[in-house]
Amino acid sequence: MSIIKDFLLQITFMVIPIFIYYTFITERVETDKNRNLIMTILWGISILFCMSFPVSYGQNARLELRIIPLLFGALYGGYWPGIFLSALIIIFRLYSGFSIGFYNTVLVLLFSLPVILFFQRSFASSKKDKRVKIAVSLSSYYCVFGLIFFGILRGFSAEYLKVQMIHLIFVVIVTWVFTLLIENIREIHQLRLEMQNSEKLRVISELTSVFAHEIRNPMQVTRGFLQLLNEPDLPDKKKEYIQLSIEELDRANEIINDFLSFGKPSINHFEKIEVGYQLQRVANIIQGYAKNHKVDVKTDVRDNCWIYANPQKLNQSLINILKNAIESMPNGGNVWITCNSTNDGYIKIIIKDQGIGMTKDQIDRLGSPFYSLKESGTGLGMMVSFQIIRLFKGKIYVNSEKDKGTEFIILLPEIT
Repeated sequence: MSIIKDFLLQITFMVIPIFIYYTFITERVETDKNRNLIMTILWGISILFCMSFPVSYGQNARLELRIIPLLFGALYGGYWPGIFLSALIIIFRLYSGFSIGFYNTVLVLLFSLPVILFFQRSFASSKKDKRVKIAVSLSSYYCVFGLIFFGILRGFSAEYLKVQMIHLIFVVIVTWVFTLLIENIREIHQLRLEMQNSEKLRVISELTSVFAHEIRNPMQVTRGFLQLLNEPDLPDKKKEYIQLSIEELDRANEIINDFLSFGKPSINHFEKIEVGYQLQRVANIIQGYAKNHKVDVKTDVRDNCWIYANPQKLNQSLINILKNAIESMPNGGNVWITCNSTNDGYIKIIIKDQGIGMTKDQIDRLGSPFYSLKESGTGLGMMVSFQIIRLFKGKIYVNSEKDKGTEFIILLPEIT
């Protein structure tokens, strides 16, 4: 009974960080960097408590679940949290003095941590089911190495193998349960964010239907009179003011068009279209805009890439992404557009630039209501693009690095 109580105490040391993080941290801390730092600290505290209050079994058998906070810290946090938590384990173990347990800890970490960090990138890009399998496999790997090294250092015995097998089974079960718990909490959190965005879109839709027509009419009248005032004999300064006024009215009209994209019902008129042809059209349309920004648009498009989509909507989405790519290069550069089919039934479109790039936090917020990296932007254009891709049952991924450029990967279901 005492063993069960001790194991339940170990589990509590892991429940508390998860509860604190997802209840108080995720929605109050804005940047991923700060959230990651806080989560690493919480997992570090969990490790210290697990090692301070181990499960005592038999003679000199001390079991604890420190691998699970270490595993979650490395898989969800990344390279540096994994290094930090491993160093914390070694330092705490060193506090107890040099012993077989200390040497075993160091050896297991030396053989396990590189493997955990190797699978971290795959874990981060995987879906829930695969994440669970990776976490369980890595926890089993850690325990097996611990069993082997401790047996080599102290010697194998039936009692020792019995204790280690109990530890292995318990670690695997707890890892499985807690990975599922974290993934379900993350899904619920994501659904809540999507619901909040949907509510914002609903408000936009309602406001658009009421105000768009009434705003556009006086704008068009004002623009017409400004054009009439723009006579050849006017001073250059006044001509400049008139031109600036017209450009600002046009920009306001573009914003209204973006609002209308949410206010209007989605166009579900789909047809079989060849993606390569549409990409060439879009590249030709955007060519003049690119030249004005000293940007070269380069295409490498494969033929016979067919999808079901609305061609006008697809072009609108691609043009929005291309404009952002061009505008991200104030000193000019290249934009590459490629298209090919994948082995898993998708048409892959890649739009890559050499622009200013984005941080991970900026990537995560991309496509959110009213979020834009441009001072005069509304973020609606990118929202429209994301919405259109999802309308076509597609997926969109963004890879970016600050000052090194951005890559948009669009996957659309292929038809034959």
